[in-house]
Amino acid sequence: MRTRPLYDVAAVLARLGVGVVFMAHGWQKIEAGVTATGRSFDALGVPLPTAAAVYSAFVELLGGAALIVGLGLPITGVLLFVDMAGAFIFVHAEHGLFLVDGKSIQNGYELVVALGMASLLFAAGGGGRLTLDQWILAKRFHRPGDGEEDEDDAASFVESLRQAELKPAKKPRRSPKPPATPAIPAPDPSDAPAKPAETTDDVLVAGRRKQPQRRRGSTTQPTKRPTADDDADTQT
Repeated sequence: MRTRPLYDVAAVLARLGVGVVFMAHGWQKIEAGVTATGRSFDALGVPLPTAAAVYSAFVELLGGAALIVGLGLPITGVLLFVDMAGAFIFVHAEHGLFLVDGKSIQNGYELVVALGMASLLFAAGGGGRLTLDQWILAKRFHRPGDGEEDEDDAASFVESLRQAELKPAKKPRRSPKPPATPAIPAPDPSDAPAKPAETTDDVLVAGRRKQPQRRRGSTTQPTKRPTADDDADTQT
């Protein structure tokens, strides 16, 4: 992991080795002169040879020093990677891998590939914690008493959790009962309306009812009351 001290020490050593190589190549170009370096680039087929000579000389010298101290590693790493990518494409790619094959100098691309990939790694954050960037950031964002404030916040948070555990649990609210509906009294049989008496005349069974026939001989003549004339007849 990057946070381990062993990794930080290894990152410092890697930055130191790569930075020294870059500084040596940049100083060599400056010592030879930017103009002479530009003519050499022109002979190798590099486009814009003078601008390429100025860029490579100062980026390699200053970028190597920045790698060693760990200053601006994301930007420094990208600039050095672009420098090595140009050297690979325009100078070393067609000569194979090896710089030296036997006793002959091949001018291959093995060195530029190694330096370019290391620069890309440092640009991606692989420079470790022992850098000038980390020291500047720590000085800029560090405030006195930050540790004490953090401890107080942690203590208050723990205390709030304890208070929450000690509080009795609230009883669940009972849902309001629905309003009671008034009981409907059972109907009294005596209050029911009386049914009309059924008459035999209203009931029709298998057709219309026949009137009862009077029996013969059952009729009696009305009795006459005796009058005065009848009394006289009976006396004579």
